[in-house]
Amino acid sequence: MAGYPPGSGYPYGARQGQPYGAPHYGAPPNPYGTGSPPQPYGAAPPPQPYGAAPPPQPYGAAPPPSAPYAPAGEKPPKEGKVQGAHGSGGGYHQYQTPPPLAGAYGSPFAALVPSAFPPGTDPNVVACFQAADRDGSGFIDDKELQQALSSYNQSFSIRTVHLLMYHFTNSNVRKIGPKEFSSLFYSLQNWRAIFERFDRDHSGKVDSSELREALLSLGFSVSPVVLDLLVSKFDKSGGKNKAIEYDNFIECCLTVKGLTEKFKEKDTAYMGSATFTYESFMLTVLPFLIA
Repeated sequence: MAGYPPGSGYPYGARQGQPYGAPHYGAPPNPYGTGSPPQPYGAAPPPQPYGAAPPPQPYGAAPPPSAPYAPAGEKPPKEGKVQGAHGSGGGYHQYQTPPPLAGAYGSPFAALVPSAFPPGTDPNVVACFQAADRDGSGFIDDKELQQALSSYNQSFSIRTVHLLMYHFTNSNVRKIGPKEFSSLFYSLQNWRAIFERFDRDHSGKVDSSELREALLSLGFSVSPVVLDLLVSKFDKSGGKNKAIEYDNFIECCLTVKGLTEKFKEKDTAYMGSATFTYESFMLTVLPFLIA
C-alpha cells in the first residue's frame, strides 16, 4: 500500500528554495543585552519602589486574583462571600469564582469515547481487536495492543506502543477503541511499505540519508542538524551504527509527525513560526517524552 496521499505532507510555509525552518533575513528587533540584566533563575525579584506595579508572577502561573475596593469605613467581605450592591447592607450572596480558562489542549488523560469499526473494515482487523479485547469492554490496553500487533509480525517496544496510542487517541489513558485501532493498523501498513522502500539494501535498517528521504516522502523536511539528532536518538546502538531499525523508525516518524501537527495548530499562517503559552508548550512536548 502506498504511503500518505500526495499533498498531505508538510513542508508548509517554506519559501521556494528554502527548507522549512530556515532563518529569515535580519536580526531580532531588540538585540540581546538591552535592558536590565536578567536575574538568576528562581531568584527573588528585586525590591520595587513604593507604588510600583507588583513583580511578575512565576513563569506559567496564573495572574493573582483582584478584589474590589471596599467603600471607606466598611469591613472587607468575608472569605467566599461578597457584600450587597454598594455596600448597602443588603446581605451577602455566594461569591462566584470565575471558572479557570481552558488550556489550548484538553487534558491528556481525558476518557475515550466508545467507538465502532468504520464500514468496510477488514474482518481480520476486527478479529484481531476482538481477540485482544478479552473482557469485551470495547477497549484494549497497551499490553493487549502490543500483543495484537505482534500476531501480525509487527513487534514493537512498549514505548512505541504508547506513542502509537497517544497519536491515534490524543490521550495518555493508554487504551484504544475499534475506530482508532483500525486507523492505527492501516497506518502501520503504510509506514511498513515506506520503510521497506527506502531500506534499499534490505538490512532491516535505514541510515541517515534514507531516513531523510523517507521523512520527505511523508511530507516532513527536517534540517541536517535535526536529522542527526533523530538518528542519534533512535539508533539502538546509541549512534554508533547511524541507522534506525523498523521499530524505532515508527517511533521516530510518530515523534516528528506528532510534534509537527501540534506546531501547525499554532502556525495558522503557515510561516514556520508560532507562539505558545507555557502551558500549551508543556502539553505539546511532554507526551512525547513520557511515553
